[in-house]
Amino acid sequence: MWLILAFTSAALLGLYDVCKKHALRGNVVLTVLWLNTLFCSLLFLPSIVLSATSHIAENTLLYVPATTWMEQRLIMLKAVIVLSSWICGYYGMKWLPLTIVGPINATRPVMVLVGAMLVFGERLNIYQWIGVTFAIVSFFLLSRSGKKEGIDFRHNRWIVLVVLAAMLGAVSGLYDKYLMAPTTEGGAGINRMAVQSYYNIYQLVLMTIAVTLMRWHQKATTSASQPATAFHWTWSIPLISLFLSIADFAYFYALSLSGAMISVVSMIRRGSVVVSFFVGAMVFNERNLWAKVIDLALVLLGMLFLYLGSA
Repeated sequence: MWLILAFTSAALLGLYDVCKKHALRGNVVLTVLWLNTLFCSLLFLPSIVLSATSHIAENTLLYVPATTWMEQRLIMLKAVIVLSSWICGYYGMKWLPLTIVGPINATRPVMVLVGAMLVFGERLNIYQWIGVTFAIVSFFLLSRSGKKEGIDFRHNRWIVLVVLAAMLGAVSGLYDKYLMAPTTEGGAGINRMAVQSYYNIYQLVLMTIAVTLMRWHQKATTSASQPATAFHWTWSIPLISLFLSIADFAYFYALSLSGAMISVVSMIRRGSVVVSFFVGAMVFNERNLWAKVIDLALVLLGMLFLYLGSA
């Protein structure tokens, strides 16, 4: 069951990336991101309210149990990490081809392993080293593919933002494990629905503050003769929130099931790059696909070796 949920989450994450790229075309990044946090919050708000005021949600998958102030503070930190990753990722995706952003995001498991090695002193086995090597080679080849489209990986700020987003995403993944791991195993032992529901609410609060400040700054610096920043509605905007919320729900639910392996679930989720790569290529008619397919194959091969080394 947990494997089915992991593959479902991966497919939905791929569609989430496609909708995100579509929604950002011609729109202000922070506005789209604010709407994303708004719709995500609205999806989980009924669960929070019903769980706190009635017994309707009890004994269901959508039940949100009461949490302590300390647990809420830990969830707030997750909201800050995830939102920072999203802001970097949204800006990068707006200005870069999806067929370049996807493979970079798929290197997150490698970043998690390298981070564990540097921070916690863990040692990688031979399969994991092979996986890391494939990821490094694929990143090098991807930079060569990007040069054909005028993208210099060493001096392109959007590439830097996408890499930073992937790094913060890896930090968030490690933090998820801590938040939901039982206290007997050194974790915080917070319910998965509490984490997913409340961190969306906190993100909405943070984004509302950010967008308000942005609007205030624009109003103060833009003359009356200059046109206001344009915004156009597209149904891909609410679909971002829908696909992401269901993908995360399947992910958290999979981790809560007996026998679920975090290493396997994480690797499968990064397989979302296959969906975003090919669907995005068809939707946005991106270039140099054959060269990027080789880069993608190396990323996936690296993920396979990481799985073999972690299983």
